[in-house]
Amino acid sequence: MDQKKFYRAIESIASFEFANEKELFIEVVEQIIKSDQISFTGGRIWKLDYKKKIYKLVFQTGKVQKIPNDFVLAIKEYKLFEMLSKYRTILADETNKTLISKGILKYSAAGIGRKVKIGDTRYYEYILAVNSDRINEDLRYALNIVATVLTSKLHEKYVTQLRKNLIDDIDKAKQLQKSILPEHEYDFHDYKIFGITLPADTISGDFYDYLKIGDEEDRLGIVLGDAASKGFPAAAEAMYISGALRMASTFQMKISPMMFRLNQLINKIFSDDKFITLFYGELSNDKKGLFLYANAGQNPPIHYNKKSGKITYLEPTGPLLGPAPNSKYDTDSINFESGDILLVYSDGIVESANEAFDFYGEEKMEKVLLNNIDKSPKEIATLILEDVIKFTTIDSKYQDDKTVLIVKRK
Repeated sequence: MDQKKFYRAIESIASFEFANEKELFIEVVEQIIKSDQISFTGGRIWKLDYKKKIYKLVFQTGKVQKIPNDFVLAIKEYKLFEMLSKYRTILADETNKTLISKGILKYSAAGIGRKVKIGDTRYYEYILAVNSDRINEDLRYALNIVATVLTSKLHEKYVTQLRKNLIDDIDKAKQLQKSILPEHEYDFHDYKIFGITLPADTISGDFYDYLKIGDEEDRLGIVLGDAASKGFPAAAEAMYISGALRMASTFQMKISPMMFRLNQLINKIFSDDKFITLFYGELSNDKKGLFLYANAGQNPPIHYNKKSGKITYLEPTGPLLGPAPNSKYDTDSINFESGDILLVYSDGIVESANEAFDFYGEEKMEKVLLNNIDKSPKEIATLILEDVIKFTTIDSKYQDDKTVLIVKRK
């Protein structure tokens, strides 16, 4: 499953105007059942009645046996609700006899909205439960994404922000962000590196970094991350993660455990409607050009091999950071040969749109790269950004932060 594509599809559906929360839920659940990315066959939304300490059925849809509309689940009799409170998404065996009689043998659900405290436990305001022919990790990721989008939309409705003059505070935040970003150009052994960010707003939710690792500094961490929101909140999240990564680099942790711990931290600290996509890789002075990396839901970077002239995309090795605790992140690798190029980029590059709402896309970016393979990382990055800006014609409020990071072996 393409997590980014699925997220964008759900976010697009949820962005329409709805009269109430129920209409939002109905539209999103009915659309995901029709999706060809994941095999949902039915779905239900449950709402918490905190006074009665029960979950009531809001609606149900799909090609499944229907539950009586007045059916309720008592919190104290259904222990999986506590597990949802802790893990947000659960794939487990169904225990309720009525639900089992309707052919619901597995419990596939995710928490949505705010958490309400009942006793010593905080329970989600809503629960999305689905039927699927395949109970696997793709289903878990899909449920997390849907729950994240719906929680974000509910949060927008709950919160009415007071507007006041924040120019001084924003300027301070802008200067702080600039102070923690690295210099654009960087040399490391046989590698030349160049990174740049163009914020869509005053400050950016994108970030990149170069992390010196080890006492002898024989390794260099390459980071590009993208906070899901925009403006000041996204910048605050980006700075938090950047700081956490810098601290982690001092402990010389292996990549997979580091990503696991980072995900646990984000899940604990950030609210349920927030997430980060992140690409992290490590260069070394290895003669064969070994490059180890992990990709947490970030757009797949492009590796250009000069000897063969071929392009390879470095696909995600784990889910987005934040929504799902205890997620695993694999480590993969490539080898840099002389003249090879790695192009890492954020959503704002390929999703920049013109007035016809056509996206810039990977193909145009590839073309710029292939036409300029003998140029320096700085020149290639500049040409890509110029091409994106030339293509983009609609108002900047519809655009995202743009970040490009290029590594080239001399």
